[in-house]
Amino acid sequence: MKTIKDIAKEANVSTGTVDRVLHNRGGVSKKTEEEIKRLLKRNNFKTNIIARSLAMKKNIKIATLLPSFNEENIFWKAPLIGIGLAQEEVEIFGVKVQNFEFDQFKVSTYLSEFKALLDSKPDGVIIVPTFRKETQQIVLKLEQHNIPYIFLNIDIEGFKNISFIGQDSYKSGFLAGKLMHLCLQDAGSILIIQTRSSIDDNNAISKRISGFTDYFSEKKANIKINKVNTSNLDNTSALIEKLSSILKKDSSIRGVFVPNSKISIFADCIEELKFQKLSLIGFDGTEQNIRCLKEDKVSFLISQKPVKQGYKSIKLMTNYLLEKKQPPFKIYSPMEILTKENINFS
Repeated sequence: MKTIKDIAKEANVSTGTVDRVLHNRGGVSKKTEEEIKRLLKRNNFKTNIIARSLAMKKNIKIATLLPSFNEENIFWKAPLIGIGLAQEEVEIFGVKVQNFEFDQFKVSTYLSEFKALLDSKPDGVIIVPTFRKETQQIVLKLEQHNIPYIFLNIDIEGFKNISFIGQDSYKSGFLAGKLMHLCLQDAGSILIIQTRSSIDDNNAISKRISGFTDYFSEKKANIKINKVNTSNLDNTSALIEKLSSILKKDSSIRGVFVPNSKISIFADCIEELKFQKLSLIGFDGTEQNIRCLKEDKVSFLISQKPVKQGYKSIKLMTNYLLEKKQPPFKIYSPMEILTKENINFS
């Protein structure tokens, strides 16, 4: 790789002159500036960000605030893997990544983990803004400390985040509606299963449901949509009993839509009931969901490449902190349709 000294020698100028052009400090004739820029472009010259970070005489710290995961709720393991992969790459630039995890169903942990995050004095923050009201409190403190932040996976409008990385939730819900319509062909009704006491807590989920229902409204489809909330997923027998009651009460139900990564829980319960074949559509290629897809318990999954989301968030924040490179305001993840037939090729 060419150095500033090499470029200066080729342009027959001092290294200081090349440095002035690189950093737009002026004081260089137009003709000389154009020649130096031509040489820089020809040699694909980039400022050495390793040297820059070392010159700052401190490590750059990026903190993440993500929901925790376990064997039953494994989705959030994926973006954390991506964060880890990016961390290995940015360490050479003096960048350190520290992860903080909260219970996505307990707002108190969201606030307490953020306090610990803020106490760590980060230079940049990656947040999954699960709770809107509390996110307003959180980002206000970040802005008071001039700490840039990126929203990951959940997009909330009206904030000063430098970027959002994740799926277009409304369009992914609309796509799920289209897939369900293909399965049902105007026959029967649909059950939407929510797993939160209030979907308003999670902007991504509420937008998916809006997109899904709007699809059927737009198509004027003769399909009834029912909604049920069941937040207790740990008691399998109680869940089976509840689903049995719902399906017996409305025998016209032909499709089940779960707007999050927990479709496998309901697929296994419905299988136990031995009801007629239902079309099930959910989100994310977790191990449990893929198993249900392969066993033909689930018709479609819509994936969003969460590993890449986590990876990209760290890379973008690193570039912003070290090179002042402004990221795109919204970076949408793909809406990948997974089926039994293509799962081994995705």
